[in-house]
Amino acid sequence: MAKVDVLLGLQWGDEGKGKIVDVLAPKYDVVARFQGGPNAGHTLEFDGIKHVLHQIPSGIFRSNTKNIIGNGVVLDPVIFKKEIEALKKFNLNVRENLFISKKASIIIPTHRLLDQASELAKGESKIGSTLKGIGPTYQDKVGRQGLRVGDILSKNFLDKFKFLTEIHFKILKDQDIKYNWAELEAQFLDAIEFLKGFNLVESEYLINHELQEGSSILAEGAQGSLLDIDFGSYPFVTSSTTVTAGACTGLGVAPRHIGEVYGIFKAYSTRVGGGPFPTELLNEEGELMRKEGNEFGSTTGRPRRCGWIDIPSLKYSIMINGVTQLLMMKADVLSIFPVIKVCTRYQLNDGTTTNTLPYELVDEKITPVYEDLKGWNVPLTGLSLNNLPPELSQYIDFLEEKLEIPITLISVGPDRKQTIHRPVSVA
Repeated sequence: MAKVDVLLGLQWGDEGKGKIVDVLAPKYDVVARFQGGPNAGHTLEFDGIKHVLHQIPSGIFRSNTKNIIGNGVVLDPVIFKKEIEALKKFNLNVRENLFISKKASIIIPTHRLLDQASELAKGESKIGSTLKGIGPTYQDKVGRQGLRVGDILSKNFLDKFKFLTEIHFKILKDQDIKYNWAELEAQFLDAIEFLKGFNLVESEYLINHELQEGSSILAEGAQGSLLDIDFGSYPFVTSSTTVTAGACTGLGVAPRHIGEVYGIFKAYSTRVGGGPFPTELLNEEGELMRKEGNEFGSTTGRPRRCGWIDIPSLKYSIMINGVTQLLMMKADVLSIFPVIKVCTRYQLNDGTTTNTLPYELVDEKITPVYEDLKGWNVPLTGLSLNNLPPELSQYIDFLEEKLEIPITLISVGPDRKQTIHRPVSVA
């Protein structure tokens, strides 16, 4: 039987998963999203055009690829409709090649309002939510009162929708949130009718049938491993399981069917929103990194916090995901730095050092311990594996030695062509 390969981010999201899915998609018959929602923005760039997908799997631009939105995803019908309409100009077989799980949870307008209210209530302790209603939707799912895609086919859907909104209105009644409900409701119900025109399926049967038929399948994760609800920097995390295990629960795939696990990481580190970030650069270097890497959120437009690469957190993500191959993104961004720092361990409050992630990341003062490497200081555009700067090769070798997993791909620009494949046998 075929295997499901998993592709996910090893940092705090924004690692470049969209580009890599697009690069790898020709190898796969099926690309499936297994968690998250419109809080994720997967950016693809080819033929001089930039595309940002929020809920639709990144294999959608490959005409021979089936794309599945799995049961672990929370779907906003309004944003989904806008995404589909934005794809019309590319003449894609979207209605033929896209399949949506009936068990995927639906984001309704009041979920977004609850998200706003929650962030306002937290004040300075807010987690930096994208305000897309993700958390409240997952809360309703766990609370066993949410709506799912399959419900829109029920003759009682409007009753179910009204019942849930009444629950939300009771929570919102004392909140200072401004909204036009008639407008939000009309927009939502219009998007629901639009959604009915797609392939709404029992996706767990579909994906297991594809496995039985020998199809090659790539499970596409959203956000990053350090935002996982269990293993991330809690409480500054997302509401879903972003690690490999989430591909099993978010698609209905047994663990024994997991094959390769591609771990994507930037050659440095970024984070959007609040939460601990040991290697963050609150100086001119951080500003240079942000500007050179165009580090602004594809979903929110917010500037990303930037810092040097963090080996302890990467090793942690590799461990909990069972990563088999590493893919390094944005190596070109570091071309402007004469010296590149690598955090190899942490110094804690009591003066001791560790190479593992402490339980307390929020209140514990963590000081990164760095090793310096010489930068390559040359543009990487147009280079191949055979003519990489020796300093970049040394950087890759250093990371491989510390992480103990082969780096098999290096991205040196946003376009799908700006990708260097690196055989495992290369030292």
